[in-house]
Parts: sequence; C-alpha cells; structure tokens
Amino acid sequence: MPELPEVETVRRGLDAAMVGRVISAAEVRRAGLRFDFPDRFAQRLIGRRIRHVSRRAKYLLAGLDSDETLIVHLGMTGRFSVFSNDRQDRNLGEFYYEPPASRAADGPHDHVVLRLDDGTLLVYTDPRRFGVMDLCPTGALTQHRLLKVLGAEPLGNELNAAYLKTHFANRRSPLKAVLLDQGIVAGLGNIYVCEVLNRTRLSPRRQAGTLARGRRPDSRLERLVAEIRAVLVEAIEAGGSTLRDYAAPHGTQGGFQQRFRAYDREGKPCLNKDCKGIVRRIVQSGRSTFYCPRCQR
Repeated sequence: MPELPEVETVRRGLDAAMVGRVISAAEVRRAGLRFDFPDRFAQRLIGRRIRHVSRRAKYLLAGLDSDETLIVHLGMTGRFSVFSNDRQDRNLGEFYYEPPASRAADGPHDHVVLRLDDGTLLVYTDPRRFGVMDLCPTGALTQHRLLKVLGAEPLGNELNAAYLKTHFANRRSPLKAVLLDQGIVAGLGNIYVCEVLNRTRLSPRRQAGTLARGRRPDSRLERLVAEIRAVLVEAIEAGGSTLRDYAAPHGTQGGFQQRFRAYDREGKPCLNKDCKGIVRRIVQSGRSTFYCPRCQR
C-alpha cells in the first residue's frame, strides 16, 4: 500500500497538472471501488475548477469551486497517470508528462478518467479496487467518516513527545503496532515504521507504554518524533519507495528503497554505527517487521 511519502509524491504531480484547471469531462466506468461512488459522481465533477490538491495522511484532497472536496485513497494498487500534450510554460518541478498514447485510459483496470480543459487526461487505475473516491462538502471535511478518525499528521506541529506520551501511556501493545494505528499517527505505514524504529534503536516488540513512564516525556520520544520527520522528508525527496505497483503520476519510480536500513534487509548487517548485528524478519499482526535484535531495545 502506498504510504505517506508515496501519496505526497502523487499529490505533487497532480497539483502541477490539476490546480486552476476545469474538469471538462468525467467518465466513471463502474459503480465504485472499495465503496460505491457518491450519487451523480461524474455530474458533480464536470465543469468544476480545481482550487487546490492537498493531502491528509494517506488521502488526497482536491478542493473544487463547488465547495466540495474530492477525497481519494489509493488503496493497495491505485495510481494516477497523467497524459498531456502541453509541456510548455508549466512549472512541473521534477515531474514531466507523457503525451497521450493511442490506448491511454483503455486498460481493463482504468476505472475513472478525467479530462481537463487544457486537454490533459487523468486516469485512475486500480486492479484490486481497494481505493476510495468520495465527495464531501469542504466545510464538513474534518467530520467525514474517513478523516475524522485520523490522528496527528506526522509532519505537523501536533506530533511531539508530549503527544506520544499521552497516547502511549499504559499501552501494552508493541511499539510498532501503536505507531501503525492511524488514530494516533496518521500516514505512517509498515515500511517507514521499520525504518524509524531502526534509526531510533527501539525494538518493534517493546511495549509502547514503557516509553510513557514518569512525569516528563522520555528523551527517546523526542528522538522518535525527530526520526519520523526525518525519514518521511527523506523519502518524499526520493519520490517514495517503489515496491510492486507504486509509481508517480508520470510513471517514474521512487528511489527510497535504495536507502533502506532495515526494511527488506533480512540477513544483512545492521547499518547502525558500532553495531555488528544482523537484520532479522519477524511477523507482527500479519505484517513483516525488519529490525536488528542487537541494537534495537
């Protein structure tokens, strides 16, 4: 599943293509994905100008001039492709667009196709159909059923040592499981939690509550917050991690997987300074966890 850095990379690509443009046509090829599409989905998109493209945790949010927001979750295998003939005078940063191919948007898993007023084609593809698309009044966005349950944004000011201390207190669950709880820290996923815990030298098996004892926040919580931010920023700068189906809207792959220090490195030496341990793989709640049992305590 794409995690926060991959979703942020997608957001940046869509932002360059969509903001300020009008949706001139919308084609919806099935009743829904994980959930049914909202009533009159295509009709409510057509003719709307896109004001902004933002992100909340792993959700993409496209604000429309109808005072509705398009909410998108990529699920396990969802992705956007951008096809455009216009390569002139566009501040795309590191993103570039491919011209429309003869079979663009003709694939069996291309479920939603949006055409913008400059001719750009946005194609949402999702083989496993675990993604989500919904429309919500912008003023009620924080109360949407999918968003109101989310915890602190990991790159926002709300996440700090005191916040983690409050949410870790008396928790006997493994530290990794608590960090993956979207109601506590929204947007963290399996890959980046493994990386963060390795860098902070904290065991994924440690009970979260052991870091929340005493009156003041444990210094290890300060380090944990710092590494969460550092890892996510580094991964975003690398364009995310490419595993299986992920690709940015322009079709290129992320590069953070080349910098993994723990994830998918079973049997390899731990890269932490002065550690001679070997990375081990265990299974927690059905997910692979990679960590060094020698230095992660």
